[in-house]
Amino acid sequence: MKTSFWKAGHTPTLLAAFFYFDLSFMVWVLLGPLAVQISRDLGLSPAQKGLMVATPLLAGALLRIVMGVLVDHLKPKKAGAIGQVVVIAALLWAWLGQLNSYDAMLSLGILLGVAGAAFAVALPLASRWYPPEHQGTALGIAGAGNSGTAFAALFAPSLAIAFGWQNVFGLCLIPLGVAFLVYMVFAKDAPAAPPAKALVEYLHVLKDKDAWWFMFFYSVTFGGFSGLASSLTIYFNSQYGLSPVTAGYFTAACVFAGSMVRPLGGIIADRIGGIRTLSIMYVLAAGFLFIASFGMPSYLAALAVFVVAMLALGTGNGAVFQLVPQRFRKEIGVMTGLVGMAGGVGGFYLASSLGYSKQLTGSYQLGLTLFSSLAILALLGLTMVKTRWRTTWGSAAMTVAKI
Repeated sequence: MKTSFWKAGHTPTLLAAFFYFDLSFMVWVLLGPLAVQISRDLGLSPAQKGLMVATPLLAGALLRIVMGVLVDHLKPKKAGAIGQVVVIAALLWAWLGQLNSYDAMLSLGILLGVAGAAFAVALPLASRWYPPEHQGTALGIAGAGNSGTAFAALFAPSLAIAFGWQNVFGLCLIPLGVAFLVYMVFAKDAPAAPPAKALVEYLHVLKDKDAWWFMFFYSVTFGGFSGLASSLTIYFNSQYGLSPVTAGYFTAACVFAGSMVRPLGGIIADRIGGIRTLSIMYVLAAGFLFIASFGMPSYLAALAVFVVAMLALGTGNGAVFQLVPQRFRKEIGVMTGLVGMAGGVGGFYLASSLGYSKQLTGSYQLGLTLFSSLAILALLGLTMVKTRWRTTWGSAAMTVAKI
């Protein structure tokens, strides 16, 4: 018999995980909204701007593996606490140190990647409290921490004008300190956590081809989301001449749309199945990214197209993580790290490719078209595996969740 969602798990942990995740993502993509002002002061080329905003995404992707291992060995709460201390120390250095070169910005980008690794902590921290039929909703709520990327786009450019872009890193310490206290007081590890595995056992999961499918699927949905979150401020500034603040507002609207629907994606997936939800989202994402590649005649039209694309990508993020715990419940810690890593790699690819596309061809069309093609490939891959998934681990005999 199913229990109601709010009685099935541990709400304080779920909300603390969301808050921690939210602010971590805010600082993870912080270089994107500040990129126009930073690149003006440091004289960066379009390709350098693209690589600067993409570096935290790649670092965060790789560090999610490390954090996934820590989650299984130290338990999620302790691993998350360590990550938060590292990020706070990195922001202190960024605030008080010398950030006067491209290399220094890349170094900061690597350190901010630790914040992106929060994904590998917050999701298992929440997930382990909930039964299979509520995984989509629980992970959708925890994963809505993606909305932190909107806060960065919304406030960072204005704060940079008022106080200087380097002081923005110091201002971020205030909300991060609050989040750290909330996390330490309210978050608890689930009592039924799976036992830790030997390090070599983590490689075993990669022998399962479903692990690679999930990594590919998430590299498109989350890669599209995070890549656009880091790049759209630059895009709106260079494509339409919007000021950094206005471009940040436009980016925030897109990111807010994509992050807020992530829980909805989980809820829809719980009701109609993750495969069906994800299939629809790939069609929408591919279509609207392709339309965006032609360059809309006005910035309002571009805003509308990117909002729809982000809605599809955000819903897809929730749908992927309705499926992953059903297939890899015992390996959820390491799988969250692996799938999250793939998502970050997708974001790095999109953000850096947009920069190179602009520098080499003078427009963003090539970068957006290639990423749209990846969404089509993901749809074809999902079509190939869906029958097997629905008749094996996703069958009614194996789980009460809809696949």
